[in-house]
Parts: sequence; structure tokens; C-alpha cells
Amino acid sequence: MTEGLMVATFAGGFIFPFMVSMCWGKMVEVWGAIGGWMAAGFIVGTTWALNHYIPLIYQSGHAWIDQAWAAGFGLLAGAAFSGASIAKAMPTVVCSIIGGTIGGFILSLVLK
Repeated sequence: MTEGLMVATFAGGFIFPFMVSMCWGKMVEVWGAIGGWMAAGFIVGTTWALNHYIPLIYQSGHAWIDQAWAAGFGLLAGAAFSGASIAKAMPTVVCSIIGGTIGGFILSLVLK
């Protein structure tokens, strides 16, 4: 991986959790539930296009890491640095890992 690809991958991984932490809550606060749907479309859609259509995130080999990992680690790191309780987030993190593993396993069976 070249230095340019490293910088692009870091930027692509940074954009998604940054946009989620800066915009999603405010959109829900202002527009309610429809704000969450709009945030999902605008934030996830825009960053997906940047990361996969441009592409900013460099993928190699068979292991596939997507922007969900960037969002998870980025938001968890942001919460830790802002003083939030990481212990309170652990049940959500564990359930997300279990759900992602089950989803990946089912997808591997379907795509054989």
C-alpha cells in the first residue's frame, strides 16, 4: 500500500464517524424520526459513495473491512476521548459484533 492510499484510507475511515457524530443527532433533534432516516440516507449514502465509488478506502485481498468498522471504532474512540462511559457501551459493541458475525455467516452460505 502506498502512502497516498494510506492517507486516502484514513480520510475515508475518518469521514463517516465524524459526520455521524457531528450531524446525525442534530438532525434527529430538529426533525425527529424522519431526521434519522434523512441522516441515514445523506450521511451513509454520501460517505459510501466517497469510500466505494471514488474510492477512498483501499481494499486488498480477501478480508473485507467496510466503513461500519470505521464508524464503530471512530465513535467509540470519540466517546472515550469526550469522557463518556465505555463500560455502558460494551453491551452494544458485543451485540453488534455478534450480529455482524451471524450476518456474515448467513451471507457466506447464501453466496456459495
